[in-house]
Amino acid sequence: MSTPQAKAGRPRNPALDRAILSAAGRQLGELGYARMSLESVAAAAGTTTPSLRRRYRNKAELVAAVVDSLRVEEPPADAATPRAHALAILTNFHDNLRAIPAMAILGSLLAEEERHPELLQLFKTRLVEPRRALLRQALAGAGLPGSADLDALGSMLIGSFYGRYVTLAGIPDDWPERVLSTVWPPGV
Repeated sequence: MSTPQAKAGRPRNPALDRAILSAAGRQLGELGYARMSLESVAAAAGTTTPSLRRRYRNKAELVAAVVDSLRVEEPPADAATPRAHALAILTNFHDNLRAIPAMAILGSLLAEEERHPELLQLFKTRLVEPRRALLRQALAGAGLPGSADLDALGSMLIGSFYGRYVTLAGIPDDWPERVLSTVWPPGV
């Protein structure tokens, strides 16, 4: 059995990889997909366009990598109670929204939905749906009536962050607890 040959050349620099994704995320949020360019991302990351192109063939592939990198911190896998788990998932979501320009990036992807639907689909499948699935699992432990629509409840909880974001006050620090308490009061 033969072993695969190592690629020729220098190994990739992880710090440069992070710089490229960070610059691309900032530009996607600030300029939008249409105005973002590989050349401007390379310059902002402190590299050359050929170096960036060795990593990403085109802008869509770069944006896909940005979407994959958006999850700053993974949601917790366990908690003392099902409610604590649901609260931890919402708190993690809140923290991630603050740590990265996620809302601006989502806005860019929504603006490009007609021309590049695959980018919004990627955002949905890699970020949105996994979090909603975790939240539905946590809500299943709430002791809600069997007729409770866990999908609708999850959408209401997650959607409240988007709705609150566009208000003048923005999303307050205590929002995860406040919104969860509307459907799952503490001690219940």
